[in-house]
Amino acid sequence: MTRLHFFLHDILSGQNPSAVMIARPNITGSAGSFGSLFTIDDPLTVGPEPTSEIIGNAQGMYVSSSRDLSTFTAVMYADFAFTSGRFNGSSFSLFLEFPPSPPVRELGNVGGRGAFRMASGFALLGTALRI
Repeated sequence: MTRLHFFLHDILSGQNPSAVMIARPNITGSAGSFGSLFTIDDPLTVGPEPTSEIIGNAQGMYVSSSRDLSTFTAVMYADFAFTSGRFNGSSFSLFLEFPPSPPVRELGNVGGRGAFRMASGFALLGTALRI
């Protein structure tokens, strides 16, 4: 069993966002409204600070999947690729539903390459918001 611990930074604003809306439904509503599609190239870091050492990136997309506008729920697919360290050149792919709760979610591993070829299992995701 391999255990990894890293931080993903999904940055939606500022001069260098890592998540960008690429499509939205032809209705009025906020950027997080039902049907909005985002593409990501999120840095993976050793620590929780955005300035900590970058060890890879997560590339993929997510779509806002809840018609209930009081909560943001998304379905996401992403490839988590490592660019340094023991797993340099390797990646694994996760598929998940991203509801606002519970505080820790289970994500399904749907494959990998390099050291993670034929990988199966799961990942646990906790959310730390920084505004």
